[in-house]
Amino acid sequence: MKKEVKKVVLAYSGGLDTSVILKWLQDEYKAEVITFTADLGQGEEVEPAREKALKMGIKPENIFILDIREEFVRDYVYPMFRANTIYEGEYLLGTSIARPLIAKKQIEIANKMGADAVSHGATGKGNDQVRFELGYLGLNPDITVIAPWREWDLNSREKLLSYAKEHGIEISQKHIDENGNPKVSPYSMDANLLHISYEGLHLEDPNAEPEDSMWLWTTDPVNAPDEAEYITISYKNGDPIAVNGEEMSPATLLKKLNDYGNKHGIGRIDIVENRYVGMKARGCYETPGGTIMLKAHRAIESITLDREAAHLKDEIMPKYAKLIYNGMWFSPEREALQALIDNTQKHVEGDVRLKLYKGNVMVVGRTSPKTLFSEAHSTFEADTVYNQKDAEGFIRLNALRFIIEGKARKKD
Repeated sequence: MKKEVKKVVLAYSGGLDTSVILKWLQDEYKAEVITFTADLGQGEEVEPAREKALKMGIKPENIFILDIREEFVRDYVYPMFRANTIYEGEYLLGTSIARPLIAKKQIEIANKMGADAVSHGATGKGNDQVRFELGYLGLNPDITVIAPWREWDLNSREKLLSYAKEHGIEISQKHIDENGNPKVSPYSMDANLLHISYEGLHLEDPNAEPEDSMWLWTTDPVNAPDEAEYITISYKNGDPIAVNGEEMSPATLLKKLNDYGNKHGIGRIDIVENRYVGMKARGCYETPGGTIMLKAHRAIESITLDREAAHLKDEIMPKYAKLIYNGMWFSPEREALQALIDNTQKHVEGDVRLKLYKGNVMVVGRTSPKTLFSEAHSTFEADTVYNQKDAEGFIRLNALRFIIEGKARKKD
């Protein structure tokens, strides 16, 4: 039985799925719909969503289109990269990290507009339903959540298109052929300033190589420039603040690194990942700027972080990555881990020089005013600060348990 709701805030892109959801909410719930469209740097115009919403009877004061690119990079991407976060060894969590911010904005709008429900367009098979809803309930435990894909019977592209036609919903040309009939949909894609993802169609066979035409952001490494390019990224408190000496805002800096990565074919991956709901899924991702940023951050940490602090970060990172992947951004355990991670970043500052060439990011230099690298101690030449004879006692103390056990076993 449907719960009665008066106002619902819908995460609305203006595409086919969310346009159908908008109409469906009006018909099925008789609710006043408020639309929220986020500009996360996805590379598409978001303003057309306003016109589409108006055509579907949404009041102008109920249409929210927000540019949240700076907040996204500053408060979500940067904190995640301080931890050098990677899920299952390769995935830089581009989709995962955007969901909590979208959820947060929906709840803020719901509070402002007196809405008693929120809705999203995620399917009942994927991770995003979990990420959105854990975000909603973590921020407002009393909110009603409407997930149409778990309720309706519009479970195919053809049914969605038929519903859209029946209700006069504008349909993008990419979904229909010249005769107005449904055609094979494009890959299921998600994009923001950090990445673009591809799923479905040809990729559902994990043994099928991605089509060259699928990749939209990065140059094929084979066709990338034949000459390497050098860049320098400057860090402060664990975050990048400048490229080639020019200070930039977080979103501007990530866009700049994306441009470098796209040019040199950096950041493509093809993986089979373990979804939170239990199934495996094959996905392809382009994360050009993030791939460069991860390499640079680890390089600056290598000369500014204490050994045990660095190793502790590496030990907790998989747990932190799993929390983000599973939608636990607003959980107390993620916040506790974040506090630990951020504490390690106080002295992570300096410059990292990188060489970009045909899909590769190579660290070629790093310098910091707070470096822990001591040339006097590390040199292979003569020095006056280290007594090599001290190593004998150090080794024997570390070997003491082996020596005791070895002697005891000899008796056996």
